[in-house]
Amino acid sequence: MRRLVGMIVFLVVFPLVLVGFGYAAYAVAGLAASAFLSWGLQPAYGTALANVVFLMLVFVMLTATGLTIGERKWSALMQNRIGPNRIRPFGNPLAGLPYILADGLKTLTKENIQPSARSKFLYEMAPVISLAPAFALFAVIPVGPRVAVSGQQVALQVASPDAGLLYLFAIASLAVYGTSIAGWASNNKLAILGGVRASSQMISYEVSLGLSLVGAMMAYGTLRLEEMSVAQGKLLWGVLPQLGFILQPVGLVLFFASAFAETKRAPFDLPEGESEIVGYFVEYPGMKFAMMMLAEFIEVVVLAGVTVAVFLGGWHPIVFEGWLKANLSPLAFAAVCAGAFMLKTIALAWLQLVIRWTLPRFRFDQIQKLCWKMMLPFALANVFLTGALVLADPTLEWLAIVGIVEIVALVALTAAATKAPEPAHGEHGHGGAHAAPAHGH
Repeated sequence: MRRLVGMIVFLVVFPLVLVGFGYAAYAVAGLAASAFLSWGLQPAYGTALANVVFLMLVFVMLTATGLTIGERKWSALMQNRIGPNRIRPFGNPLAGLPYILADGLKTLTKENIQPSARSKFLYEMAPVISLAPAFALFAVIPVGPRVAVSGQQVALQVASPDAGLLYLFAIASLAVYGTSIAGWASNNKLAILGGVRASSQMISYEVSLGLSLVGAMMAYGTLRLEEMSVAQGKLLWGVLPQLGFILQPVGLVLFFASAFAETKRAPFDLPEGESEIVGYFVEYPGMKFAMMMLAEFIEVVVLAGVTVAVFLGGWHPIVFEGWLKANLSPLAFAAVCAGAFMLKTIALAWLQLVIRWTLPRFRFDQIQKLCWKMMLPFALANVFLTGALVLADPTLEWLAIVGIVEIVALVALTAAATKAPEPAHGEHGHGGAHAAPAHGH
């Protein structure tokens, strides 16, 4: 009962905290823009600096750090275990939060044992190369709409390049260098095997990852994520928002699966198979190992953010959006939008934890077959079908109809696949163990 009450309070208070955080981010970004203007500098630089602090150093880093504890607690809940509760300040486990401090102290003070035959420069650079691209990806994700604050136009987005999704693909492709270099520079056979696995897996899924978003690019006619978020607020037939998952349900499934494989987490965690003592980071102790692990959790947040921006309405609250816009000030409405985006992002991060602790690890041949024989053909078919429908009907109504049909088909196939098979005839009761009595002579 106590846990139920705590969860209800959390579900009520946490969205309000996110809205308050969004309001503070807008306010500080507006003040920074005004300050830079008074100093004779571009106000956009002040906005970008404030967004780097609030969105990347606070939201992304705190969410990724929280996921390290959330994964332990949620996996314990799913497996009916106690979870992290041994560190008890004043006799209270404090929901496992003291483990964050304990993990930091442990990684900082752990003995720094390094392979004597390593390639020193590359060995030291690999954790940085793994962490930096994952961190930089969030820079182009629009967290909130543009609004006037302190006389300046402010949006919760660090950078808005014209390339948009192309920037996303380019930076994401750099992550493979970190894993490959880590395995090779360690001069360890098992580390090299993990690096080779990571390279082949990540390069393979980059193909389906890129093709899965081509349909959204054609539907919205842009590469910029903020324009995609704005476009999802428009209505089809005057009632239905043209959300990405309605126009591109197959694209959503393909993108989420491909990006999940890019994060190298279960069931796609062959590059770091603990049971096989294989992993590109097996020779990395302490803080170097922590940087690589934190990079994976940052990738979880980035994957969730991109999925929300392209397929789940971006910063649009969707529910009661018209009423909120009419009854709140522009700044307050923008803060609600930012809170909605962050809430959807954290919900998707939680979904990834559920998947990670539900599905067993795939074999490597199954991972490659899933990419090249299943996802790639579907991605190509989705590109051609989307292009034809957009050309035939630029209003996107035909595309929405086909998307709704695809959603119904996906739900039906999922329900059929998860339906328990009925027992065979004669296997009721005790499994047909009641045999006819023998009549011996």
